[in-house]
Amino acid sequence: MVMSRAVVEDQGVRLRPLRLSDVDDVVAACSDPLTQRFLPLLPRPYTRSDAVWWIEEGTEAEWQQGGGVWVIADPATDRLAGTIGLHRVVHERAQAEVGYWVAPWARGRGVATAATVALSRHAFASGFVRLELITELENIASQRVALGAGFQREGVRRGLSPDRDGGRTDLLAFARLNSDRPGPVPRWLPDLPGGALTDGVVTVRPLRPGDEDFTYRLLNEPDVVLTSVPPIAPDAEEIALRCARSQAHWLSGERADMVILENSSGRPVGDVGLYYQERNLGQAMIGYAMLPEWRGRGLPTRAVRLVAHWAFAQTSIARLVAGTNPRNTGSQRVLEKAGFQREGYHRSRLPGMNGRRLDDVPYALVAADLLSDKNA
Repeated sequence: MVMSRAVVEDQGVRLRPLRLSDVDDVVAACSDPLTQRFLPLLPRPYTRSDAVWWIEEGTEAEWQQGGGVWVIADPATDRLAGTIGLHRVVHERAQAEVGYWVAPWARGRGVATAATVALSRHAFASGFVRLELITELENIASQRVALGAGFQREGVRRGLSPDRDGGRTDLLAFARLNSDRPGPVPRWLPDLPGGALTDGVVTVRPLRPGDEDFTYRLLNEPDVVLTSVPPIAPDAEEIALRCARSQAHWLSGERADMVILENSSGRPVGDVGLYYQERNLGQAMIGYAMLPEWRGRGLPTRAVRLVAHWAFAQTSIARLVAGTNPRNTGSQRVLEKAGFQREGYHRSRLPGMNGRRLDDVPYALVAADLLSDKNA
């Protein structure tokens, strides 16, 4: 496998080797806080001499090892919009790792996805069979690039990368084979239309960084802890990770964590989550919690209906399930008003405090139930 240094024109982008005239753009891009955040091994500060060394020596080493580094250029101007490369080549496996960054002035235009598709096609034509793409769980933009370029998520590699503080960082691994079908990887849980759901009274939007204080308070409410599985109050570090990585879980199709906002005040008042339990069966679980001062106003029922409508209309989910404590009549009323039907009684199904086991009352909703609900 030998990668050609010829210019690649594909997918609306140009891939070409770096040259010294790119130095100023490389310095500007590699000094950007977001670039520095997700490329922790970059020198800080990033100087002109760092850029010159990388263009003249660092990239040459990649070529010598069987990979390569290209500028992602605008075909109209030839200006650098980012870089992309094949690294960590394993010849006996016909495998390499794709890595990229996009300059601040070129973000939001899809150039990383286009370049990743173009380079993948070029690499497969050159004899590679498997390409990997590794990214942080917090780097949502990079995960979207991976999925958009047809790379399938394979899992978390614990402590794979050193960070600037001397610790180790978990990274997500994606891969694409030369035999994979072209096109993006299908999403089990698509984005909410317009970024949120609303009925005019409540709005449901994805959980995100910045929601830490609200989420900590909500999930540490004593009665919320009692109904959590397991019934353990999360600490601040766990909450921070939950907010930072919630979008990664959404993109993977595992779960969709959302915040409920009360429209007239704009305040977060509760949460609602959808957990894709059994994809082959099209079944997901829904759960919710409200701050005490906002209970009794019908807000969780509205949020559950919004999420249920979205799930049945936009995903492969055919059945939503939920469970309640037998004595939690308030939660049971929420589900019944949202169209759920009780399906039985599960003895000792859930873990409780101090090693006890708790009974569970199961409810379920299917699309026909929702459509026949006069109040939906």
